[in-house]
Amino acid sequence: MTTSPRKPSKPLLGGSEAPLHSRPRRRRDPAQPNLPLDPMPARIEPCLALLKAKPPKGDDWIYEIKWDGYRLAVHIEPKGVRILTHGGHDWTDRFPAIKQAALWLPVGTVILDGEAVVLDEQGRSDFGLLQQSLGGRGGTKSSDAIFMAFDLLYFDGHDLRNSELSMRRHLLEDLVPAAELGDIRLSEEIEADGDVLLRIACEHGLEGIIAKDRNSTYRSGRGGEWLKIKCIQSDGFAIVGYEKSTVARGHIGSLLLAGRKGDDLIYVGSVGTGFKEKDAWALRDMMDSITQKTPVIKYAGARKNVVWLQPTLIAEIEYRAWTDDGKLRHASYKGLREVQDNAAIYDLE
Repeated sequence: MTTSPRKPSKPLLGGSEAPLHSRPRRRRDPAQPNLPLDPMPARIEPCLALLKAKPPKGDDWIYEIKWDGYRLAVHIEPKGVRILTHGGHDWTDRFPAIKQAALWLPVGTVILDGEAVVLDEQGRSDFGLLQQSLGGRGGTKSSDAIFMAFDLLYFDGHDLRNSELSMRRHLLEDLVPAAELGDIRLSEEIEADGDVLLRIACEHGLEGIIAKDRNSTYRSGRGGEWLKIKCIQSDGFAIVGYEKSTVARGHIGSLLLAGRKGDDLIYVGSVGTGFKEKDAWALRDMMDSITQKTPVIKYAGARKNVVWLQPTLIAEIEYRAWTDDGKLRHASYKGLREVQDNAAIYDLE
């Protein structure tokens, strides 16, 4: 739960017995122009990380942990706080603890870029736990989620998107100190060799790492200034059917999945692991409301008891690799993505 900001452990002005006075305020030189203020954007399209197989080389790259949650922008405005999703939907009411923590930040106006996550007992972000805290797909609110801030886009009247990342990070670290453990926390930079950091991240069960060009400005879209290197692949796939089972959780033997190729959905295999009891029954109820008689994919498999579905549910699936015939290898179900979170079906092209 959110706690009030901590008080300093010692006086900020030290233990000097001599009285301290600020310097006399000088009158403003009328010949000196006022620094113009930038209008606050109502919304900023996020900068997206480009997937790469290996970390980049060179001193221009800095690294962070890759968080597994919902990408959000926290707007602190004169009228209050807004929390927007990747796709621009207002989720302020779904994260009351993050909203309250934003109100406590010592700033007038700001736009923070980051990720809402729920941490497990080892301090790792877990997308399944985040969904559970929200009450499942389309749920209400989470008091367990925290916001990992990794960029500062607007600060007290100034648009920072044309400033270098190193400068934006410097201001962010002043606003959200690394030592704070509240409901808004700093996603810290890690000084390390990219290959070594990736190996350590994978050994600790993390999703992967993010590499960012320290000299880059903030550009919306997937321009290559930010890179993501994953330990385990994780993408969204359409659920096009399921195989009934009398013994599995939710009576779901497996989900049949599809990726997108142009305007068509292409079968990419199935997933039968990763379901939690409560989530499986909730998923089964949703699937039973969108059944149809014929498949939306070309399917020549020999599975029995298959129920075909309208392709309206998008599942987040972890997998290790692709087989030679274009199927997912070692797939595991993580949860459903939300349309409001800009859920996307994996593009096979």
